[in-house]
Amino acid sequence: MKKKTFAVDIDGTITENGGGRIHLDALDALRRLTNMGHDVIFVTGRSSIEGFLLSVFGGTTKIAVGENGGCLTFDSNEHVLLGNIDECKNALQVIQNNVENVKEKPVFPRMTEVVLERTFDLDLARKILSENNLDVELSDSQYAYHINSPGIDKGRGFSEIMKKLSILRDDVIAIGDSATDIPLFKVAKTSIALGNASDAVKSEATMSVSSNAGDGVLEALDKLAPKLSEM
Repeated sequence: MKKKTFAVDIDGTITENGGGRIHLDALDALRRLTNMGHDVIFVTGRSSIEGFLLSVFGGTTKIAVGENGGCLTFDSNEHVLLGNIDECKNALQVIQNNVENVKEKPVFPRMTEVVLERTFDLDLARKILSENNLDVELSDSQYAYHINSPGIDKGRGFSEIMKKLSILRDDVIAIGDSATDIPLFKVAKTSIALGNASDAVKSEATMSVSSNAGDGVLEALDKLAPKLSEM
């Protein structure tokens, strides 16, 4: 059996009911993959520390890509910062000065990004940033809006993990549900969009499933099972 690396989003992928509660059956299935010898690495818009803690308590590979690729966590005090939070905060000030109802989201502290409530016109904010020549990434994870440094996304963050661990693209299977997962799909040979993903996200994946969130993860792994047994 050839070892595979599963790059798995958290919110909307292994959570349920939109409240951040972990779908325990999906987590159990990912733990079984780890026990079989595969790597399961969380790649999330949440902080990498939250992803790392989930890996510790969930029994998956103890590495996490957080902040939409801006921060990598390998241990409790071992972090690699790919983004620059100062330029993100500067962009926040410009948006707040020009767009109504812009609010920071109360989240676990970030080291490389700014996280906002989904309460304002995203396209207008992007237009304002462009007019002010501010080169940052403004994305929607469905969980929140995120301001990240230029060039920072889940694909970039996970690519650093691939380099560090000598992981080949052919051995990566990515699972996600939002636009922020598309860059992750692009660095994986196999990518799976869940039922709750938009048509735009599904069109970027190599396959999709009908079930939502954690149920979708179980459906995806069930479809992959024959291939995994051959690996």
